[in-house]
Amino acid sequence: MKVVTLFNNETKLIKNAAHNNREAQHVLFEMHAPKMLSICRYYIKDLQHAEEVMLNGFLKVFTNLKSFKAEGSFEGWIRRIMVRESISFLRQKKKIQFVDEDYVHTEIIDSTTQKYDVAQLQELIDTLPEGYKMVFVMYAIEGYKHAEIATLLNISVGTSKSQLFKARKLLQDKIKTLNIKDYGTK
Repeated sequence: MKVVTLFNNETKLIKNAAHNNREAQHVLFEMHAPKMLSICRYYIKDLQHAEEVMLNGFLKVFTNLKSFKAEGSFEGWIRRIMVRESISFLRQKKKIQFVDEDYVHTEIIDSTTQKYDVAQLQELIDTLPEGYKMVFVMYAIEGYKHAEIATLLNISVGTSKSQLFKARKLLQDKIKTLNIKDYGTK
C-alpha cells in the first residue's frame, strides 16, 4: 500500500477544508478527533454522549472554518469549540448546579494522586457533582482562569473559586478513602 501525502502543512489543509474539500476535512478530523474526544470526555461521563458532542463540535468547526483567523493555534480554536459544546450539552441536560457562595481560599496539596493512572483519576473526577466537575476540569486541566470560567458558565468568580475548592476537597477525600481501602493506611 502506498501512502500519498494529501497536504504538506496544516495551513493548506485548513484552507482546503474551508472550501468544503471532504478529504481535507477528513484528514483534519482524523488528526484532532482523539484529543477532542478526550476533552469532551473530561466533561461528559458517558462515552457515547461525549462522542456525540465531539461530532457536533466538528460540525461547528467545519461550518465556521472560514472564521478561523489563524491568530492562535488551530487546535486551541477547536478545543474552545469542544468545551463550549460540552457545556451546552450539560446545560440542555440540566445537569449543572452551582452553589453561589463566598470563596475562602485554603491551599490543598496532596501528592497521593501520583500512584493513580489517568483512567482512575478520570473515574474519580466523574463522580464529582457536575458543577464541581466542570469548574475543576476547566481550571485544573484546561487552564482557564476563574474570570473566563465565570463568563462561560454565567456564574460569579467567587462561585468558580468555591466550586474548585470543593471539587479539590472532595477529590482528596475520595483519594484518601481509596488509599485506606487499598493500603489500609492514611
